[in-house]
Amino acid sequence: MTTHETRPTRVASGDIAPDRRRGAELRVLLSPRTVGSTKGMLGVVALAPGEFVSEHYHPYSEEFLYVVDGDLVVRLDGDPVPLTAGDSLLVHVGVRHRVQNDGDGPARVVFALSGLAPSPELGHVDTEPQPGAGGER
Repeated sequence: MTTHETRPTRVASGDIAPDRRRGAELRVLLSPRTVGSTKGMLGVVALAPGEFVSEHYHPYSEEFLYVVDGDLVVRLDGDPVPLTAGDSLLVHVGVRHRVQNDGDGPARVVFALSGLAPSPELGHVDTEPQPGAGGER
């Protein structure tokens, strides 16, 4: 029998430095690095009008998106899928996706990935240049 840690681990969004390498303000809240998770991760993205998260895919993970505020377009293998507050979307393993705010106001998205790569550097494959590669991590 295996024992698991059952103590809750609280992480506030403001405790995580924003990562802007891929465009919009991304914060990974619950992950192997932050809380020692072993099966998945969760984070939030804030996108001002015109901002985006550059196209990428996950070779080992499904990604779940939930739009908290605003209007977005998620491009799946180039095809646009419009989403608005209250909508959710499953991005299957290996599907290229780009999240962009084409609206007039800010947007916030919660994302979760399930099924982690064997190592962090294998979990995310960029398919377009990273606009903020020199930005905060």
